[in-house]
Amino acid sequence: MELRIRGERAVLAGPGGEQAREVDPHKLAIGSDLAQALHEWARVASAVSADSGAEAGAVVSQRGRQLAGRLASVMGTTVRFVDPVTGADTVVEPPPRAEAAGQRFVRSVLGPSGPPGEPTPWLTGLTVSAFIAAVVVVAMLALASTLARETSGWLALVASVIVTAGITPSLWLIRRTPILRWAAYGAAGGVLIAWIGVLVIAF
Repeated sequence: MELRIRGERAVLAGPGGEQAREVDPHKLAIGSDLAQALHEWARVASAVSADSGAEAGAVVSQRGRQLAGRLASVMGTTVRFVDPVTGADTVVEPPPRAEAAGQRFVRSVLGPSGPPGEPTPWLTGLTVSAFIAAVVVVAMLALASTLARETSGWLALVASVIVTAGITPSLWLIRRTPILRWAAYGAAGGVLIAWIGVLVIAF
């Protein structure tokens, strides 16, 4: 996308200046403030280019680059700025989008989903996680119910604490390992679900 002037109006054009259209805040969703600033810059630029003042031309060029940066940020796309004074082309990239706090937390805990460009096997992975979760729930509840029936509820509670503390480090270590991480997710979920049943059995 190119930012240029036509007469005293700012226009956006496709590559090579094709299909140029006037900047419109309603059609482009850039806001009235930015659209007005672009048109004011275009009016000043058309006057300065005719006057060809060196200092004024530098100010117009700098202001145009600033507005191109704002436009790239708002629209989230690359903007090619055509300097009306010098005719030079400048490519302005949009700033990288910041991740939300929740996304950063999940990425820091779970790590990247896989190698760049490789799709995440959600269906297969979640199937494995659900199976492992079911096995862990059955195993922990069987252990807790047996100990509670043969000995006491407190011993079942202590045994569940020991099991949880024993597998937690291993689950944490493999949480980012391809394939095994799905088993870790399922085991962790199974432990959390099983604890509801363990507390019911113990008390």
